Amino acid sequence: MKTLIASAALALTAVSASAMVDMSAIQQYAPNVDVSTLSDAEVNLLLSIVHSGDSAGEKRAIIQALVK
Repeated sequence: MKTLIASAALALTAVSASAMVDMSAIQQYAPNVDVSTLSDAEVNLLLSIVHSGDSAGEKRAIIQALVK
């Protein structure tokens, strides 16, 4: 049981660390956006745009339009 709890805590820590990295990716395209005010669904949408095959200019325009 202790191993399960430790594994779950480790997994949550890893998810939190990767989320922080992804948040910086959003900040790259919309630097004035407070990501902490966005819902999980909104963050996931923005991350899917960040990781899309669009050009940097298209990503920036879409993300900035969505967060306004």
